[in-house]
Amino acid sequence: MSILKQLYETRAAGKKAIAVLIDPDKVTDTVQLRHLIDLASENCVDYFFVGGSLITTVNLGDVIRQIRSQVTIPIVLFPGNAIQVDPQADAILFLSLISGRNAELLIGQHVVAAPIIRNTSLEVLPTGYLLIGSGRTTSVAYVSNTIPIPEDKYSLAACTAMAGEMLGLKLMYLDAGSGAETEISGRMISAVRKAVSVPIIVGGGINTPVKAQQALEAGADLIVIGNALEKDPNALTGIATKVYEWNEQVAVKGK
Repeated sequence: MSILKQLYETRAAGKKAIAVLIDPDKVTDTVQLRHLIDLASENCVDYFFVGGSLITTVNLGDVIRQIRSQVTIPIVLFPGNAIQVDPQADAILFLSLISGRNAELLIGQHVVAAPIIRNTSLEVLPTGYLLIGSGRTTSVAYVSNTIPIPEDKYSLAACTAMAGEMLGLKLMYLDAGSGAETEISGRMISAVRKAVSVPIIVGGGINTPVKAQQALEAGADLIVIGNALEKDPNALTGIATKVYEWNEQVAVKGK
């Protein structure tokens, strides 16, 4: 089954999913990476997202190979630019930064990457990418040269996502950015959820089970955990438990 179909079926069933984001720049230690992969497997993580705003190392392929050698969890590329394409992954988030006005990240980098991706077996996931303000300038905001949507401009985010869905984008990704001071509020997620029918991915600042629960209740279909695991890999257990408990409740209600 394709990853896009999985996400749509998960949403239709009222269930949730969780992904671990691995930035190749931050896992140069093989032992550290192996431990993180094992931890993700133990906690029944649904996907690995691999990539970052600015990859300064050459170990993107090494990270993917290490994941592949240990587990069968699907690997999705989370590219910051056109060169972050590796055919060893299962899919790629084809991100269009619709919250900004930088033409390179709306369509420019995509034109460069398209013929490369076409010659791979990567599943393409057309995704509207919305940067949401988080109280500080994050790496992705700086590198992308865009201004995030202010954290209290709920209707602006909702209309942006709505336009993206009308343009044919199949997923919406709300991101506060790596190292965000604050997570995206439940009110912001809820506003976007009411505006679109496509699955919503939420990442940035989700570093506790309480924050994960709030994102799920607000309408996130897939939550992404990244920077929090760099500081405390074991934080994944509590967050993943919230996703598991949600899905168990849905299963019980369905009987």
